[in-house]
Amino acid sequence: MTMVTEAQIIEVLKSQLDPELGIDIYTLGFIYKLDFDQKKQAVALTMTFTTPLCPFGPAMVKEITKKLSALGLKKVSIRVVFDPPWKPSAEVRQMLGL
Repeated sequence: MTMVTEAQIIEVLKSQLDPELGIDIYTLGFIYKLDFDQKKQAVALTMTFTTPLCPFGPAMVKEITKKLSALGLKKVSIRVVFDPPWKPSAEVRQMLGL
């Protein structure tokens, strides 16, 4: 059995685009914390969205969970928080033309 790596998890996160912004959730800075236990093959994410009213939030969490589980992880846990509120970095602001 092949062990999943943190790099593979990050690649999955980079493949998940925010439907409204068209930029991946990792680059956007939506992932506040990534705790990976390689021995247990478990990942716990703390993440956010642009706003608590994001209509795509629940679907994105479901899709991320599905993609990470497909890697072979035994446990995937995602906690969505809105404190602190998401604030785009200077790089993201430039990408968005702000």
